[in-house]
Amino acid sequence: MSHREVFAVKPRALQEGAKIALFSPASPVNQDSLTAGMAELQRLGLTVEPPHSFQSIGYFAGTHQERMMEFVKGTQKKEIAGLIAARGGYGSSHLFDNKFNSRLLEPKCIVGFSDLTALQVYMWQVRQWITFHGPMAAAGFNAGAGNQAGYDEESFLRAVRNTKSGWSMALRGETLVGGTAEGRLLGGCLTLLQTSIGTGWELDTRGAILLLEDRGMKPYQVDRALLHLLQAGKFQEVSGIVFGEFPECETPKEGGPSVRDVCDAILRPLGVPIVFGAPVGHTNRPMLTVPLGVRARLLAADSGTLEILEPAVVD
Repeated sequence: MSHREVFAVKPRALQEGAKIALFSPASPVNQDSLTAGMAELQRLGLTVEPPHSFQSIGYFAGTHQERMMEFVKGTQKKEIAGLIAARGGYGSSHLFDNKFNSRLLEPKCIVGFSDLTALQVYMWQVRQWITFHGPMAAAGFNAGAGNQAGYDEESFLRAVRNTKSGWSMALRGETLVGGTAEGRLLGGCLTLLQTSIGTGWELDTRGAILLLEDRGMKPYQVDRALLHLLQAGKFQEVSGIVFGEFPECETPKEGGPSVRDVCDAILRPLGVPIVFGAPVGHTNRPMLTVPLGVRARLLAADSGTLEILEPAVVD
């Protein structure tokens, strides 16, 4: 996508009574966790269509074709207003065969994180669809609103139901570099963003407020990924950066650099506002839902604030 004015395509809001379809683009899901997540989505007033029960193949929830068509058919059904992932894991990038884009129809509220970043980057670069970096049925919704390993209900409902105005959310992190930045809010799971480089849907980060989060990486692995993005020019024109908490990423050597240290050392020289430690994506705190593709303002002071400058959905 060239560096030009982008006209984002917004999905219909998930108002009470809206029908959502759960889908499995990556790894198999635990049935108990799925059941709990479906109950929570129903509590929010949504009608839930469960994911198809494919035969698992290794670490995939079904064949690549089955998983791809499950998602595609969700975009084709008029009665489906949203598509929420059952869980992540690995496998979303296998959906992008040469017929994937041509089969997509209406924009939907596509919600998920982790491996779903691959799908969300694709949707933005190829279709300019607004998507949502937020909880999944068996990874967030299943633990309930406001609970540990659960999700933040207020930010989710604002993201998928507010059609009239923007809003703000407290990032509950730590300012590394102070200041104010404006731009399109893009990003997601660090590993998946890195693996988009060199593809036909490589994320264009110019002018963006970039969201970066992950889990289970050693600090040197985060260093390597950030350095790769830096050397690939992906930080060259970003306006600001929001980092997640990076759980299970402790330093293997006592006294060694932490992930926070790595992020600060590599990206402080950019001079752009940076907030570290927001409860986005992989987090043990209630997960925020962040719309991707909308215009936003980052206020990097104290624990940080993110202002969403436009509705992410339409009536």
